[in-house]
Amino acid sequence: MSTFDVLQRYGTAALLKFAGAVALFLILHLVRIPLVLIARVLEGVMHRVDSYATRQATRPPQHPINHYFAYPATEGSTS
Repeated sequence: MSTFDVLQRYGTAALLKFAGAVALFLILHLVRIPLVLIARVLEGVMHRVDSYATRQATRPPQHPINHYFAYPATEGSTS
C-alpha cells in the first residue's frame, strides 16, 4: 500500500499521525544514543575508581598504625 493509497483510504489525519509516530520514534532513538554513550563512559570510570579503591583498601600498611607508641613494642612491654 503506497502513501497515496493510505491518504485516499484513511485520510490526511491518519497519515499525519503515522508520520508523527515515525518521527517521534526516530527522535527518541537519536536522543537515546548520547545517553547510552554517557552511561558506558560512566560505567568505565566507576570501574576504574572501584578497582583503585579496592587496591588501596587491600594493600598492607607501609607505616606503623599506632603513632603514639613504638612499633614493635619491645621496651617495657607489660603484656
